[in-house]
Amino acid sequence: MENSTKLRGWLDKFDLNHPLVIAGPCSAETEEQVLKIAHQLKNTDTSVLRAGIWKPRTRPGNFEGVGSLGLKWLQKAKEETGLMTTTEVANPIHVDLALKHDVDILWIGARTTVSPFMIQEIAEALKGTDKTVLVKNPVNPDLALWLGAVERFYKQGIENLGVIHRGFSTYDSSEYRNIPEWQIPIDLQNEFPDLPLILDPSHIAGRRDLIFELCQTALDLNYDGLMVETHYDPDNAWSDAKQQITPETLDKYTIDLKVKNKVSSNEDFNYQLKKLRTKIDKIDENLVELLVKRMQVADDIGKVKKEHNVSILQPERWKQILERMISLSEGSGLQKDFILNVYKAIHQESIAHQKNIK
Repeated sequence: MENSTKLRGWLDKFDLNHPLVIAGPCSAETEEQVLKIAHQLKNTDTSVLRAGIWKPRTRPGNFEGVGSLGLKWLQKAKEETGLMTTTEVANPIHVDLALKHDVDILWIGARTTVSPFMIQEIAEALKGTDKTVLVKNPVNPDLALWLGAVERFYKQGIENLGVIHRGFSTYDSSEYRNIPEWQIPIDLQNEFPDLPLILDPSHIAGRRDLIFELCQTALDLNYDGLMVETHYDPDNAWSDAKQQITPETLDKYTIDLKVKNKVSSNEDFNYQLKKLRTKIDKIDENLVELLVKRMQVADDIGKVKKEHNVSILQPERWKQILERMISLSEGSGLQKDFILNVYKAIHQESIAHQKNIK
């Protein structure tokens, strides 16, 4: 798949003067609920009504969706409000039912994206249609797997494509339900700048008080749209209650969010930016030089360990390094998670160097 402006053709057809907004409940619960939310969203910036129809949970026993019955509710909401509709599909049967109920956009969930087998089956089921397909990132931080899923649809002739960034699972403690790992969608943008990129702040946050901040960060990074879970009574939603906001709150957010210019013609701004970027470049050069020196010391440590038959991994020493670096960074303005991620990467590289000692 090659980058092309044709990739964003479906998005351009909306002819919006603001980012695309997809909103609606995590799960379709009742016909009344779907219709009520749709009508509340009709006069906001929302263009597409979303609702989960099939909702298999991580563990069985919780509400797992109303099934195909909910597709009729989406269809009715579309007729009454003019909003386009979207839902998640996870197999060819879902695709067939969604097509029969005139769902406009199909999205692929994170757990499905991890399986090339399922993606291939869904892509083949959609061959010959003009539907738009949005692919959520896989649960694990793997850009190749994410793009591979998109490419499988592309190879089946599906040209209306986009991706949804919903964050990545982690075993580390975090303020987020799924950590954003912003660098991964940034790398995706660099490779396919015309592939529409949409943020799902609800699944990243896991709690509604973080939604606005995440949306603003996405817009600062030139995302094309937002997919936000909304419910008129979030606290009593049948699934993911903590991360849903009301349509009224969504409306306020879309007013308060600031869409940034990608470039500026202001000469003073461009001069100042160039000076600051030159400083960044020099600092980056120094960082690389320091990292090289650090790895040279790691090589020396590896040689000493090898000579004395001592294991490469020293858990207590690693713990001391982390604690020391976190302590040194306190009050510096650097986030703890950033320090942890940087030193984990450095530690992995150090281990690799020591393993290569002959």
